[in-house]
Amino acid sequence: MVSSAPTPNPHPPLIEIENLDFYYGEKKALDNITLGIAANCVTAFIGPSGCGKSTLLRCLNRMNDLIHEASIRRGTIKIDAHDINAREVDPIELRKRVGMIFQKSNPFPKSIYENIAYGLRIQGMKNKTAIDQRVETSLRDAALWDEVKDRLTDNGLSLSGGQQQRLCIARALAVQPQVVLMDEPCSALDPIATAKIEELIHELKKRYTIIIVTHSMQQAARVSDRTAFFYLGRLIEHDVTRTIFMKPTNPQTEAYVSGRFG
Repeated sequence: MVSSAPTPNPHPPLIEIENLDFYYGEKKALDNITLGIAANCVTAFIGPSGCGKSTLLRCLNRMNDLIHEASIRRGTIKIDAHDINAREVDPIELRKRVGMIFQKSNPFPKSIYENIAYGLRIQGMKNKTAIDQRVETSLRDAALWDEVKDRLTDNGLSLSGGQQQRLCIARALAVQPQVVLMDEPCSALDPIATAKIEELIHELKKRYTIIIVTHSMQQAARVSDRTAFFYLGRLIEHDVTRTIFMKPTNPQTEAYVSGRFG
């Protein structure tokens, strides 16, 4: 059962999910999800494996469109009050506004510079000075510029795992999205690289709306403003992160965050 009275969010919702049912073939993966996600906040999705959190994340930029027999059977997802599944919405344009960072870093097998410039050229940017500036700005925003500014022609795959993930973040930021989705972005990283990504998240939320899926409850507690707990495809509770971890209203939430199940 969903918590009946979550703490009101002082920020207006940028993303509004209402009564969402999502299926893989005939298997129901999300059951009646209703959730508002505020602008310029970090929202963490937590829950055991297979609970639907990554599925919901991929619904937000229509990555599930690429999966055969995946479908929304009921409900809506609106960003800035616009239905993202409306017929006239181009999924490619949507993904420019809603960037995604995956669990495993996936730089292109190109130079550090080209990893970022490539997407800008695809968008039609041709002015080299403008591209140079955007590359630098994006790398600065991803806290990577000082580490790579003298080796922009090196292959992106030559970077360390943590640097590769920040390069992927820079690549996503280069096209100036509104929303940044992060699907377990630190699961393959060591503690030092993880700490850098978490510091980066704190800085990025000043300009972006961030949603992070994480199996680490410690990470959710450190980086997020609000937390949503999912179980078996349902949203069990959504509230201020401190409330979820210190004083949840649902017994299932309490059992999960205290380590008694999941």
